[in-house]
Amino acid sequence: MDFKVFGKEGAPTLLLIPGLGVSYEIFLPLIDLLKNKFRIIAVQMDGFTLEKHTKFTSIDDQAAQVITYVQEQLGGNLDCAYGLSLGGKILSRVLERDEVTIDYAILDAAPLLPLPRWLVGPLRYYQCFNVWTCVHWTGFWRWVFHSHYFDVLLDECRKVYPFGGGRAVLDGYKSVYTNKLESIHGADIHFWHGSKEAFVAKPQVEHLKRINPGIQVEVFPRMNHGQLLVDHPDEVAKRISGMI
Repeated sequence: MDFKVFGKEGAPTLLLIPGLGVSYEIFLPLIDLLKNKFRIIAVQMDGFTLEKHTKFTSIDDQAAQVITYVQEQLGGNLDCAYGLSLGGKILSRVLERDEVTIDYAILDAAPLLPLPRWLVGPLRYYQCFNVWTCVHWTGFWRWVFHSHYFDVLLDECRKVYPFGGGRAVLDGYKSVYTNKLESIHGADIHFWHGSKEAFVAKPQVEHLKRINPGIQVEVFPRMNHGQLLVDHPDEVAKRISGMI
């Protein structure tokens, strides 16, 4: 894992953690909107790096690396942290360990619950196939298999796949699907998701409410997984700015 730093030194700090199969560059439009207001740290996750071969380890290891960075480079405190999908799962682990202070945390469609064991293997191989086709197929077959994806996500998969390959996808999804968030700590925690992914997001929300009733939940109409960030970075920037 490494950390890309943008923005104003001495400004409020903002940590960005991307989802599985995408690089930190998915945040570049958001970074461009916020770089004059924040000191921004964008995570380049193991297994999904650019120009460097790496291996995904585990959710807990990625969270530990984030904690170490915040402790050593930022005095143990973040003004705001935003995690997308897998990045939200990693951020939830950081909050669970409660070893650094995060004033505002946003979990965007984070998968917080494990799946039944019998489903983990088939689903992670299915997801690996999805990512593989992002890299190798175009035209008609891309449309058939990826009609529910955005072009930005497809492009991101193609960029990072050569450096982590199918193994990073398989290991990443295995760690996602077999870990359960047991507790979460923080003064101001938000869970976002799109209305089109409500079937998947609802159990995550119910679980969060059980372990921390103060969680703030927001559902974005007509939005799918990651779509608010991809299609409306200005709205994400506005909401983050309003928290600080």
